[in-house]
This record gives sequence, C-alpha cells and structure tokens, in this order.
Amino acid sequence: MHHHKQFIAHISPAHWVASALFIGIVGVLGYGAYFGLERFAALSEEVATLRGELASTTALLQESIAETHSSLSSALTAEKENVSSLQEKLGSFEQEVGTISGTVNTLEKLSRTDPELLQKYSRVFFLNEHYTPERVVEIPKEFNYYEDRIYQIHAAVWPYLSALLNGAKAGGIELYVYSGYRSFDEQSALKGQYTVVYGAGTANQFSADQGYSEHQLGTTVDLITTGIGGTLSGFENTPAYVWLKENAYRFGFILSYPEKNGHYVFEPWHWRFVGVPLATELYNSGRSFYDLEQREIDQYLVSIFD
Repeated sequence: MHHHKQFIAHISPAHWVASALFIGIVGVLGYGAYFGLERFAALSEEVATLRGELASTTALLQESIAETHSSLSSALTAEKENVSSLQEKLGSFEQEVGTISGTVNTLEKLSRTDPELLQKYSRVFFLNEHYTPERVVEIPKEFNYYEDRIYQIHAAVWPYLSALLNGAKAGGIELYVYSGYRSFDEQSALKGQYTVVYGAGTANQFSADQGYSEHQLGTTVDLITTGIGGTLSGFENTPAYVWLKENAYRFGFILSYPEKNGHYVFEPWHWRFVGVPLATELYNSGRSFYDLEQREIDQYLVSIFD
C-alpha cells in the first residue's frame, strides 16, 4: 500500500494530463472508427442500390435502342421498297415516254415522206397528171449514157444512185443512166411512140400508160452498160446485170419486173429505189416488190431514206 501510494505520488500532473489526453484521443478515435464503419456500410448500400438502378436503366436503354434499331431497319426497308417501286415506275414511265417519243418521231417522218414513193403502180395504182416528185435534180453528165441528154432523179434518191454507180465503177463495172424521171406528159408521149412503132398490144407488154409508170415517181432509172450497141436489149447477159442483182439492194434499189412477173415483160434494166431496209428484205427473202401486199410495203415507208 505504501508502495502504491508512493508510485502515485511520483506521477506528475503533466503525466496526468497526457494520460487524459491519450484516453480522450483513443475514445475519439474509437468513436470515429465506429462512425466511419457505419458510414461506409451506408455508402456501400447506396452504391449497391445505384448499381442496381444503373443495371435496370442500362437494360431499359438497350431495349429501347434495340426497338429503335428495329424500327429504323423496318423504316429503311420500307423506304428501299418505296424507292425500288418508284424507280420501277419511273423506268416504266421513261419507257412509255420513249415509246411516245418514238411514235411522234415516226409520225413526223411519215408526215414528211411522200406516201406515193412505195405505192404499187404498173396497172395497180394511178398517178394523176399533176403528180411530180417533191424535188428532182439533174444527174451529172458523166453518169449518163448520152451526155447530151438531161436525166433527172428524185433529190433524196440521188445520193443512193450516186453510191451505186460509183460502187459499180469501183468493182470494174460500167453502168450508165439511160432514163430517169419522166413526167405524166412525157410518159404519154413515149407510150404513143411505142404504140405507133410496135402496135398497142406489143407496147402494152413493156411500156406503162401515163399515170402508171414508176418513172413518174422520180425514184426509178433504166441502166445500161457498154458493149450492147446502145440498146437495152441483151442487158441481162452482161456482167453489169449480174453485179446489180448481187449488189443493188445495198443501195436501196430493186428490180421491178423480174422474169415471169405478172405486169410487164422481163426488164433487167429497170431499177426502182425503195430504200435499203425493204430492198434488203426482198433480196434475203427472194421475193419481188409486186409479190408483197401494199400494207406490208407501207411499213417500210418511214425508213425509206434511212
């Protein structure tokens, strides 16, 4: 007891203060630790709650994004279908416009093309005395068999006839024009001369009456070559005739009166321009112009100068 009191007696006031402070600090720290643990637990609970809410919000957002994506995909698909349908309609419309435009162009060409140019004359159709081609031009003298004579041809046909004559020349064939455009009156006078010389029956076999001659159209020529005495007789036995049979169609010309035709005697010199498309069709099919129905021939009128 004495020693205990003696020990206490030796503790100074400063030590007492220090001890008190230490005990206070320990208490404070203990209380703070307890409070901190409690706060940490609360914060952890809040974090867990927030995580749950975030997960729920994320799920809702993803679902909303998926729905939006689906809606957009459906809308895009529908729009593509609309665009495809519109393009199809536009294509159909353009085709219709093209067809209409083509029809208009065809009608315009037909309106500017003389329908008489492909008519079947020669005792079938009649050209009246007032009919003349739209425009005729003189054939240059170097292409005429008789250079002192004037021969004429339909202006639109001349480029084709010129190409034919030059094509023959390039192939070593001599071809010349023996007769071209003849008016109604000229045909009448010519037929009168033939009737006087040969008699009406014979003349009718090789010469058309006025108004029925293809020469009045301005699209027909009689062709001749050298070596047959300046007459048309015997032309069928010349290289020139052989060349024409194989090549005239390429320039739009056809033989109007081949052998065994039902209109006139065989006239190997008589060549009529009907346009390259129709001439080519006749050449390939082996038919003659007068074998066709007029409605079939008329289909080629729009392309006669193509």
